[in-house]
Amino acid sequence: MNEKYEKQMKKGILEMLVLKLVCREPKYGYQIIQEMKEKSQDTFLLKDGTLYPILYRLEDDGLVVSEWSESEGKQVPRKYYRITEQGRQALEEIESVWRRISDGVLKVLEDRV
Repeated sequence: MNEKYEKQMKKGILEMLVLKLVCREPKYGYQIIQEMKEKSQDTFLLKDGTLYPILYRLEDDGLVVSEWSESEGKQVPRKYYRITEQGRQALEEIESVWRRISDGVLKVLEDRV
């Protein structure tokens, strides 16, 4: 049962976390997956089938843009995702909402009856 609740809670914040990871510099998919895993200390273990639909939605909404890298030597071209100005504004708003919600949740959980 614990896994069911954890999955639901994570689902709503993945777009925010992906935007946060690409806000400093462009990143390709596998790089996003690895950074998410490392920075969350294995809390978020994304699969390609989870990440790419998120990236496509963010791109459709104008929050990120993608561009292919040039192949150099044996390195294959990679598709990098970069946050847009609209994406930066959305991230700021989403983070604000997240802080308000998480603060409210903590207040309820810490309430001693």
